[in-house]
Amino acid sequence: MSEPLLSVENLAKHFSVSKGFLRGSSQVKAVDGVSFTLERGSTLGLVGESGCGKSTTGRLLMRLLTPTSGRILLDGADVSQLRGSDLQQFRRRVQMVFQNPSSSLNPRQSVGAAIAAPLQAQGISPQEGMKNRVAALMDRVGLRPEHYNRFPHEFSGGQKQRVGIARALALEPDILVCDEPVSALDVSVQAQVINLLQDIQADTGISYVFIAHDLSVVKHFADEVAVMYLGRIMEHGTRDAVFGAPQHPYTQSLLSSVPSPDPTADRSRRIRLVGDLPHPSNPPSGCVFRTRCPVLPLLDEERRRQCVEQVPTGDAACHHLAEAADLASRLGAPEERKVHADS
Repeated sequence: MSEPLLSVENLAKHFSVSKGFLRGSSQVKAVDGVSFTLERGSTLGLVGESGCGKSTTGRLLMRLLTPTSGRILLDGADVSQLRGSDLQQFRRRVQMVFQNPSSSLNPRQSVGAAIAAPLQAQGISPQEGMKNRVAALMDRVGLRPEHYNRFPHEFSGGQKQRVGIARALALEPDILVCDEPVSALDVSVQAQVINLLQDIQADTGISYVFIAHDLSVVKHFADEVAVMYLGRIMEHGTRDAVFGAPQHPYTQSLLSSVPSPDPTADRSRRIRLVGDLPHPSNPPSGCVFRTRCPVLPLLDEERRRQCVEQVPTGDAACHHLAEAADLASRLGAPEERKVHADS
């Protein structure tokens, strides 16, 4: 079996946050022990609610942030602590498309100059000439040659994101980290951008880490899916496995919350999580999802203690998958969805 293009092992990023004068500081565990792999030519969808750490994970992969611990292996070589010229060489192979196409572009820089910037930063002089290379990239993403000297304010949101994609492709990277690249776009434009990314992947064999909170987009686009909650991965598997037969109760709750266009749909069968999301500076011990888990009230005291004391592992990070599957099969009763508030 061939080695994966990218391997992430127990990746963590903790930020020190001041509590105020004479009160010291605390550690915010934005990413806390994330592991996954990315195969060549495939797409990994990284999903979860706001604040779960998925965007921080993307910035760690791009090495815009230095990991607190863990390893990032690109073709088997650890790149998690690269600096200087080695880090610059690494960024030829991994590029990023940012969430907000307006703020990711310099308003005083023409789009032609923006697309050429990565080549200039890396000291690359294209044989066909810089302007011809940029024009080819613009054509690849559906922009016209006369757009070369225009500025970002002259473009729509979808066109700006195409500029961002062209800029990210300039160095012909092996991996593109897409941080919610369509969340700020209209639905029709989202489809155009997703189709563009799929066409580019089919033509070049590029790999994507696709960060999103829109499950329908991930279901359409990703080959594998990793579901994050409070800095950790709750479930990881193929798209068909995660969407067709979710094992973790958090994944089940996310999927059950997707609105249905059918007015006759049984909304009582949704898993409604109660309670507030814990703060990442003070995550629950053991299973980080236990304070909101709908399975916990169904367990005896000994198995509840297991959730408090032991960190679950595996593709579905849950100690009690059988009970989660049973609950998912009979969602309707409200008393079965209450969360053990004192845990």
